[in-house]
Amino acid sequence: MIGEFSPAVREWFTASFPEPTPAQSAGFARVVAGEHTLISAPTGSGKTLAAFLVAIDRLVTRDPLENSTTRVLYISPLRALAFDVEKNLRAPIVGISHAAERLGTAFREPLVAMRTGDTSARDRQRMLRNPPDILITTPESLYLMLTSSARSTLAHVDTVIIDEIHAMAATKRGAHLALSLERLEEVTLSSPQRIGLSATQRPLEEVARFLGGMRDGAPRPVAIVDAGARKAMHLEVVVPVEDMGELGKVTHELRSGPATAAAVERRTSIWPSITPRILDLIQQHRSTIIFCNARRAAERLAAQLNELATDLGIAEGELVKAHHGSLAREQRIIIEDRLKRGDLRAIVATSSLELGIDMGAVDLVVQVESPGAVSRGMQRIGRAGHAVGEPSTGKVFPKHRHDLLEVAVVARRMLDADIESTRYLRNPLDVLAQHVVAHVAMHPDLKVESLAAMVRRCANFAEISDEVLHNVLDLLAGRYPSEEFRDLRPRIVWDRIAGTLRARDGAQRLAVTNGGTIPDRGLFGVFLPDGTRVGELDEEMVYETRPGETFILGASTWRIEDVSFDRVIVNPAPGEPGKMPFWHGDRLGRPLELGRAVGAFLRELRETSSTSSDAAETMLVERHCLDALAAKNLLAYVNEQVESTGSLPDDRTVVIERFRDEIGDWRICIHSPFGTPVHAPWAIALERRLLDRLGIPVETMWGDDGIVLRLPEAIDRLPIDELMIDPDELTEVLVNAVPQTSLFAARFRECAARALLLPRRRPDQRTPLWQQRQKAADLLAVAAKYPTFPILLETSRECLQDVFDVPALRDILTQLRSRAIRMVSVDTPKASPFAQSLLFNWIAAYMYEGDAPLAERRAAALALDRDLLDDLLGSEELRELLDAEVLAEVELELQCVVEGRRARNTDEVHDLLRRIGDLTGDEVSLRSEVDVAVA
Repeated sequence: MIGEFSPAVREWFTASFPEPTPAQSAGFARVVAGEHTLISAPTGSGKTLAAFLVAIDRLVTRDPLENSTTRVLYISPLRALAFDVEKNLRAPIVGISHAAERLGTAFREPLVAMRTGDTSARDRQRMLRNPPDILITTPESLYLMLTSSARSTLAHVDTVIIDEIHAMAATKRGAHLALSLERLEEVTLSSPQRIGLSATQRPLEEVARFLGGMRDGAPRPVAIVDAGARKAMHLEVVVPVEDMGELGKVTHELRSGPATAAAVERRTSIWPSITPRILDLIQQHRSTIIFCNARRAAERLAAQLNELATDLGIAEGELVKAHHGSLAREQRIIIEDRLKRGDLRAIVATSSLELGIDMGAVDLVVQVESPGAVSRGMQRIGRAGHAVGEPSTGKVFPKHRHDLLEVAVVARRMLDADIESTRYLRNPLDVLAQHVVAHVAMHPDLKVESLAAMVRRCANFAEISDEVLHNVLDLLAGRYPSEEFRDLRPRIVWDRIAGTLRARDGAQRLAVTNGGTIPDRGLFGVFLPDGTRVGELDEEMVYETRPGETFILGASTWRIEDVSFDRVIVNPAPGEPGKMPFWHGDRLGRPLELGRAVGAFLRELRETSSTSSDAAETMLVERHCLDALAAKNLLAYVNEQVESTGSLPDDRTVVIERFRDEIGDWRICIHSPFGTPVHAPWAIALERRLLDRLGIPVETMWGDDGIVLRLPEAIDRLPIDELMIDPDELTEVLVNAVPQTSLFAARFRECAARALLLPRRRPDQRTPLWQQRQKAADLLAVAAKYPTFPILLETSRECLQDVFDVPALRDILTQLRSRAIRMVSVDTPKASPFAQSLLFNWIAAYMYEGDAPLAERRAAALALDRDLLDDLLGSEELRELLDAEVLAEVELELQCVVEGRRARNTDEVHDLLRRIGDLTGDEVSLRSEVDVAVA
C-alpha cells in the first residue's frame, strides 16, 4: 500500500518506520480509495497518521501555483489534543520536504493552523485572508465558523478527520458536531471524505452510522477498519492495608490546646496507606500518570504526594502536579511539557488526560478508585506504553471494599477488552433548536423542506417526524408567550405560505455567543493580576472564600487578592498551606453491561468460595489481577455479607434487607448490581407509587449498588410486594414522576440554555448559577402550561433515554415478576456490610440536601403531550422488548385455544362469548372442554 504514495512520502515513511501498523495498512487502502472510513484501534497504533498521511500526500503533490485554501479539517474533542496533533504534524511534513529535496521533486509545504476558543481575533483574521491547508479545530469552533463569514474558507474542504470520535458519539456534543458536519456539506463544493478515529468500541456499526450520517434516506457507506487487537496490559489491583473493614471506623485522639485537652473524633482512612505506595511507584518508574475520578481528589493526592516527598527528603519542591479541566489551558500545557521533559516525575489527572494526548515516555498509570467503566479504564491505562506494540502497565488502588468488588470485575474485562456498548443520541431537540437558529441566520429565505432534508441527513435526527420538527420551528418563531418570559420572543420568521424561514435581527449574534452544548456551571475564572488565567473555581467555593485566604489549584498554593463579579485575582503563595478546592459535577453511573458482570462475578465467587476459599483466592489473583491482600479483603467482605443476610445480590438475585436505624426508623435496602441508570428510575417510581397508593412520603437514595428507602415513623412495616412496579405501567409512572424531581429542573435549565432560551446577557461575563436557576424556574413555570413545549419534551426524553436505562429496568421488573430473577427478603438486626456502603452514600447525599436550590427542587406537575413524547422517544426500544414467539403464545392464550384457558362449563362458555364476541359452533368447540350443544 505504501507504493501508492508519492516518492517523497514513500521515502520518508520507509525511512521512519519498519512497516505500517495493522491500522495503517488497512486504513491507507480505504482512505486512498476515497471511502468514508472509521479506523478503530487502541492507543499507540498509529491511526492518526493513517488518516493524515493520505491527505498530506494529496497536498504535497498538487500544483505549487495553486492558491492556498483549506482542504483538510481535523476536529478534536480536546483543545490539548488539537495542540498536540499540530505539533506532531511537523515531523512528517518536514521529513517529507527533506525527502522531496533529496529526490529533486516539486514540493509545496502544507500550511497548518489551529483555531479554537483560545485563538486571538488577529489570528482568526489572518486565517480568513490566508486559509491554511490543514485546519485543526474543535466542534465548537467549527460551529462558529459555519455561523460566520469564516464559512467561505471551508468551501474546498475535501477531507474531514474526527479524532476520538467515540468520546463524543453518545453525547449531545456529538449530536451538535453531527449537525455541523451536515451544515458543512451545504458549504463545500463537493461532499468531503469523512475519517473517524476511535479507540476500541462496540458496536462499531453504530459509531460508523454516527460518522457517516444519511444520504437519500439510507446510511452513507462507511468502511470499518477494525484494528482493535487487544493491547497487552500488565494490571495489578493493589490494597495497601490488612483489613479494609477497619476503614471508616471512629477513633478518638487527644488534642491539647490553650484550654483543656479535648478528644477529637476522626475516622480511619485508606489515604495514609495509598499515598506512600504511590510515591514508591513513582520512584520506581520513569514517568507516571495517576488518574482520579474527581478534581478535588486529584488536588488532594497531588498535595499529599508532594508533602510526603518533601518530608522524606525525596524531592525539593514539586514532585507531581495536578492536571484537570479547571486549570487554564496554558497551565495544563506547561505541566504536560514538564512531564515530557522529565522535570516532573508524575501528574495526578482526571479525564483531562484520558484521550489520545501523546505524553511521551509514560511507563506507568495508576488509577485510584474504579474507573467506573471498562472503556474508561482501558483508555486511561493505555496512556502507559504509548508506542506501537508497547504493553501498558497499570496499578489500581480501590478506596473501599465495595469499590474493590467493582475493580475486580473491571480489571478482568479490561484484559478481555469486553467494553460497554455505545449508542448515539436520538432527537435531542435543544441541540436542534440551536443549530436551526444558526443555520437560518446564514441562509436567508431557507425552504423548510431544505432544512428538514439537511437535519435528517444527520444520524441523530434521521427519523425525526415533521410534527416534532415543526414544533421546534414553532418555538423559535414565537408561538409561546414572550410577554410572560422575554426570551421566548421569536428568533426566526416562518412564512407558512411560502414555506420559508428567515432570521430575525440579532439571531446570528445570539447563536454565536451562546453556542455549544457544555453546561454553564457559573464558574469563576482565576487570574493573576496581569490577566494570566490560572484556572476556575466553583461558585459555591468562591462565596465561602475571602481575600487573604489561600487555596490549592494545580498542586500550587495561591493567595486571594480580590474577588469581583466574575473573577478571582490571585498571587502565588508557595510553601503556604491552603484549603482544597471543590467542584460540583455529574458522576456517571455504572453501565448495565458492567452491572450484569458484577452480578455474575458475585455469583461465581460465592459458588467457588463455598467449595474452597483457596480456589476462590487463586481465581481472584490469577484471573482478576488482585494482589494477595486485595483477594483476602474481597473474600472477607463477601463472606461477611453472606453471614449477615444469607445471600448475595447478583445477576439473578435481588436482596431486600430491612433493619432499624439508630433512631428506630425502618430502612429498606434493595441490593442490586445493575447500576444507577436502573436504580434511579426505580427509586423515583417507588416514591411516586408509594405516595399515590399508600399516601406514604418516602425518602429514597440510589447508587450503583442499590436503593435505600427511609420509611416515616408512623409506618411499621412495608409489604415487599409494594416495592414491585408493574413493568407495563413503568413508563406512565415515570412520565408523571420525573418532572417533579430536582433532576428534571436541573436538566431543564441546561436544555433551555442550549436551545438559546436562557442567553447570557454579556458573553464575556459569567452568569451566576443562582441567577440561571431562578430564571430557568421562571421559564419552567410558563412552559408547564403547554404540553407540546419542545424543551419540556426534550428534558423528559433526556431523563428517560439518556440518563436512565428504562428498557433495562422494565426488563428486570419483568424478570422479577416471572421469577426469572428471584427476590430474597431478610430482616437484619443492623445494617449488613453492603448496606453500610449504601448508607454512606445516603449520608453524603442528605448532609447538604437543604442546600439544594429551591429553583431546582420546585417543579410543577406537567401535562406533557404523550403523542409527541412517544414520537420523540421512538418505539424501537418497545419493539425490542417484544418477542414474536411470546406474542404468538399470548394471542393463543387470549383466544382461549390452549390447555388451561378453554371453557370448562356453561358459565365459562358465556364468559368466553362476552369477552371474544360472536363465534361459530366450531370456534366455540375449539375453545371448550364441554359439549357445545349441551352448553
